[in-house]
Amino acid sequence: MTTSTTIDNAAVLWSATGADRADRPLLIIMHGYGSHEGDLFSLAPHLPLEPVIAALRAPLVAPAPVTDGWAWFPISEPGSPAPATVTAAVTAVLAWLDALPQRPPSVGLLGFSQGGAMALELLRAAPDRFSFAVNLSGFIATGPQSSDAVLAAQPLPVFWGRGTADGVIPASAIERTQAWLPGHSTLTERIYEGLPHSISQAELGDVVNFLRAQYAAVAVEPTA
Repeated sequence: MTTSTTIDNAAVLWSATGADRADRPLLIIMHGYGSHEGDLFSLAPHLPLEPVIAALRAPLVAPAPVTDGWAWFPISEPGSPAPATVTAAVTAVLAWLDALPQRPPSVGLLGFSQGGAMALELLRAAPDRFSFAVNLSGFIATGPQSSDAVLAAQPLPVFWGRGTADGVIPASAIERTQAWLPGHSTLTERIYEGLPHSISQAELGDVVNFLRAQYAAVAVEPTA
């Protein structure tokens, strides 16, 4: 697996260009292990129109037998990645965000599997920079983060969806996430009977409703 720790800006898929991005919230989308930026970008037509969507490609080339796939961090132990590898991926996304020519008024996070873990870890690393996170079949990484106390005191909205037939994410990672999220987020949790490691139409509908609620809440906030 390559050791690049930067986001390929040329590989980012955007739902809008140029002036159409100005003054609009940003929704960062992150794919799962062995996938690519086009995977979750296919959800864009179904998502609310308020945000500009940016689908990122993970910085690491996934090893064989995966072909043409990417990873946010190596799988040394399923559900328990090495903390340094998670930090490297989080740092890469934050650096990409810092380099944007336009600063969005708000930034949301949405990811599947490893991308879902990334959404939660970005929220933990920089809670002041993000408005919410959508974690689909992902998990909380091991080890405390310096801003966990901030999230405990001022929790942010998190949607966590997963299926009962998911054979990819180990039970230990699910249990860790179940223990952490209620005390560090305003949690919307959905469990889908019989759903494997994937996204169903029912889950997509719940995600859309969650996103609409987040953008509606921003729209009605009083101005200073």
